Amino acid sequence: MTFSPALEARFAKLLTIYPEGRQRSAVVPMLMYAQDEVGCVTRELVEEVARRCGVQPMQVDEVIGYYSMLHTRPLGKYHIQVCTNISCLLTGGEELYEHAKKTLGIGHKEVTPDGLFSLEEVECMGACSWAPAVEVNYDFHHEVTCEKLDRLIEDLRKLK
Repeated sequence: MTFSPALEARFAKLLTIYPEGRQRSAVVPMLMYAQDEVGCVTRELVEEVARRCGVQPMQVDEVIGYYSMLHTRPLGKYHIQVCTNISCLLTGGEELYEHAKKTLGIGHKEVTPDGLFSLEEVECMGACSWAPAVEVNYDFHHEVTCEKLDRLIEDLRKLK
């Protein structure tokens, strides 16, 4: 599998920071970085990461099954995650998630027909003091209301 020179350099560095025989520790960061470049975790990517880290593809599959931030299908250009864990739930997270579903016309782990947005209901983002929290790609938004979410979606639509 071919990656950009920047990603190849990042992979090479990852494999040097773990002690000899512990390169399996690089599986998660490799998957995350590659997912950003490739768009999702493909079968070919699983096999490549397994080969580089010296593990079986099944072990990489187990990691993918455990971590919700790893996706085996392409996401929208803007992946919106809405936290509905207890702090966010108590401050309107569930209503916010329902509003996002209605506004975008999609459900959990679905993508809009134009490929611009995907939506996911997630567990704790670690932003309990600023609930309800929303993450778009790697950008966090705190104390989000339905109105703030509408503005955020409209701003993202303008960026296309």
